[in-house]
Amino acid sequence: MVFTTLDSADAAEDLARSLVTEGLAACVQVVGPVRSVYRWQGEVCADQEWQLVIKTAEDRLDALTKHVHAHHSYEVPEVVAVPITDGSADYLAWVTAQTRPS
Repeated sequence: MVFTTLDSADAAEDLARSLVTEGLAACVQVVGPVRSVYRWQGEVCADQEWQLVIKTAEDRLDALTKHVHAHHSYEVPEVVAVPITDGSADYLAWVTAQTRPS
């Protein structure tokens, strides 16, 4: 599972759709808006963002990361991957099947 954030609902929807269309994600949930507080270039900032929760297979992570970097407006986009250690076998098989290149 991979997380990233974007600065608008439209940007989040566009990236979510492109990840699924390209077979890099089986499913992407758009959550938001959320409030992010962070340090950037020496200042503490607080902004409204939309979070993507991206379901993908481990072997698609590199391609997914490249896609996010290429289609993201942030200078340093968040790409945080969290391993899935267990879950519904049927669901995990579906995720894998949906992320195979066609």
